[in-house]
Amino acid sequence: MSGGPGAALSPTERFRAARDVLLLHRTDLDKAVREFRWPELTEFNWALDWFDTLGAGPDRPALRIVGDGGPATDRVLTFGELARRSDQVATWLRSLGVRRGDPLLLMLGNRAEVWETMLAAMKLGAIVIPTYVTATPAEISDRLERGDVRYVIAESGLTDRFAGAPGDWSGISVGDPVRDWIPYERADFTDPGFIPDGPTRADEPLFRYFTSGTTSKPKMVEHTHVSYPVGHLSGMYWNGVQPGDVHLNISAPGWAKHSWSSLFVPWNAEATVIALDAARSSPADVLEIMRTREVSTFCAPPTVWRGMAAQGLGTRPPALREAVAAGEPLEPSLIELVREQWGIDLRDGYGQTETTGQVGNPPGRTPAPGSMGFPLPGYAVVLLDPETGLEVGAGEPGEICLELSPRPLGLMRGYVGDPARTAKALAGGHYHTGDLAVRAPDGSLTHLARSDDMFKAFDHRISPRELETVLLRHPAVADAAVVPVPDPVGLWAPKAYVVIAPQHPAGDRSAQWILDLVRGELPPEKWVRALEFVDSLPRTTSGKVRRAELRDRVPGSGGTEYRIESQH
Repeated sequence: MSGGPGAALSPTERFRAARDVLLLHRTDLDKAVREFRWPELTEFNWALDWFDTLGAGPDRPALRIVGDGGPATDRVLTFGELARRSDQVATWLRSLGVRRGDPLLLMLGNRAEVWETMLAAMKLGAIVIPTYVTATPAEISDRLERGDVRYVIAESGLTDRFAGAPGDWSGISVGDPVRDWIPYERADFTDPGFIPDGPTRADEPLFRYFTSGTTSKPKMVEHTHVSYPVGHLSGMYWNGVQPGDVHLNISAPGWAKHSWSSLFVPWNAEATVIALDAARSSPADVLEIMRTREVSTFCAPPTVWRGMAAQGLGTRPPALREAVAAGEPLEPSLIELVREQWGIDLRDGYGQTETTGQVGNPPGRTPAPGSMGFPLPGYAVVLLDPETGLEVGAGEPGEICLELSPRPLGLMRGYVGDPARTAKALAGGHYHTGDLAVRAPDGSLTHLARSDDMFKAFDHRISPRELETVLLRHPAVADAAVVPVPDPVGLWAPKAYVVIAPQHPAGDRSAQWILDLVRGELPPEKWVRALEFVDSLPRTTSGKVRRAELRDRVPGSGGTEYRIESQH
């Protein structure tokens, strides 16, 4: 007897059918949620079963790496070229001994070899550990050891950071030759024919990502051959990417967001990826490239959007249709500025290294100021009281949790080497994100804070983000972060670290001006009690504030601390 609808379809056909539901209902979230189902896949290799098929027909541009001398200096690779090149690299890596299940650490900037090796590793069944190029020797050693790394592919100029690093691993250098490292260019002389050693189970591990570690030691998150490649259908829907689009994402390789929007989201949609080197990603560069490369969909963290706003947005890029932000919540003033100057909605979204896009403001809906949007297709989101585990009502803060029946395909396999943490995250039939939010009557969610960022001051629970939103409305504030500091009366009190806006002096008058705004817009129990000006906030490469670093600072170590005395 037949196994039901879709039983006779191939894995590729099932994937395409699920994707096409989202494309069909691109601007109708209710229909997309109602009709979308994750494809049932027992065997699937995204590189072989999906990407290679995109290069089988007429060649279309898959990747455009921006050059330093205008559009004519860009390097453009088609789907067919990348399919053949990744076959060649996979065959060469196999000749070096890389086998299914071998952990491979990848430490490259935005260059073609990132995508070549990602695709090649998928075809081989190796486990990729993407690592950002600014990683320190200590961070590298931690990843090599905890990730049980067997092979490393790194830029030649970064190999000195691996000196004395632990483990039994082989190094492959990209660029100039390095002693004791195998030159990546040897792949050029390998037969491009590649034959997989067998089918890839859907539940086989594919990625090990280290979280940003903003409040604790980075966790090692493991994803499978479907949880990220197929799971990013939800992100494709939120971004609004369509076949033929040109998609620019500002993110560095090594962070999960790079896989989100510089790999799976655009290529699931059959769009072209625009890649920017870190040296070419200043606000002025980003704006110029959006205008000269016909970018139609754009994603960047709020810090990049703020930088572009400070630079001056200018006229709307002519091809731009969709604009989104992720990494931390967007302040309403930034959304209003983009709408006013470009006439489009800057749409917020939410996800984690552990998942794909869970929540977002989708195309076709005007986002409410401050809201991160609605649960995306494929995710059933509930807000639970962290203490009782019961669902909270509208307007009440609760932890963002995902229902596990059925389990969303975009959820991680677990935390490698930490079964207790994995069990805690998946306890009670839900995945617990550790983030707090409130739900509006229309079902949209507004992010409050990480549960471990929330604190009590004068017997009131404080969300740092709520205070930061008020601070960022002030014309003298370019950037701000709030953390708790000891208070003799309130136990803890909010302290703001502020980056002063250009043309405003960092001194008594500006401090008083900013603190007066907070006092005028917030009740006394939520007043910022201390303020310190800093040149910049400590952030991860993905744009998140390292709050633990701010909490550990000695008060006034970076300059004068301005305070409001307790009045309770």
